[in-house]
Amino acid sequence: MVPRCFRSMFEDVMAPVVSDLGLSGLRVVQPRRFADERGFFCETFNARRFAEETGFSPAFVQDNMSLSRPPGTLRGLHFQTNPAAQAKLVSVARGAILDVAVDLRRDSPTFGRHAAIELSAENGRQLFVPCGFAHGFCTLEPDTLVTYKVTGFYSAANDSGLAWDDPDLGIAWPVSPAAVVLSDKDRVHPRLAELPPLFSMADPPF
Repeated sequence: MVPRCFRSMFEDVMAPVVSDLGLSGLRVVQPRRFADERGFFCETFNARRFAEETGFSPAFVQDNMSLSRPPGTLRGLHFQTNPAAQAKLVSVARGAILDVAVDLRRDSPTFGRHAAIELSAENGRQLFVPCGFAHGFCTLEPDTLVTYKVTGFYSAANDSGLAWDDPDLGIAWPVSPAAVVLSDKDRVHPRLAELPPLFSMADPPF
């Protein structure tokens, strides 16, 4: 147990560094790493510290993992509709991805805009994606392992998506349409203009 007189200092040292990407609710989380000759230690998630630093207290109910063997594998853009919408905390255990989130909240001043950030096992960054966003990623290295926590259970009835290559989104993916590796499902998602109103700023973020 940490002595009481040192707890405040310990909490400050362990707290992650949090920043935003210009879209309301979206957060980049940088867990602290403590390295020595053996490697490093870090808290990948601490509910209390996450709430203190982000202002959010999501109740994660499921952890997911995906392995993508070839670089240029693109998964997305995915979301679940209400009442089964999911917030996500995305990280990379091995390899690297370009991680992308698109604002689908129809009354948001940033509706249809996206943010993109590289997450990797090396940089340790995480992306918190609130409800009301479509999410997807493209792998940058072979055998990339992505893990993510979600606030809602998978619901086939609410499972939906957005076209990864919709020109109205303007996403600069690091792979060409000819080289991208996609599932059959991800090839046929609708464009943004084809989606009905699904989310609003009044919806809870998680």
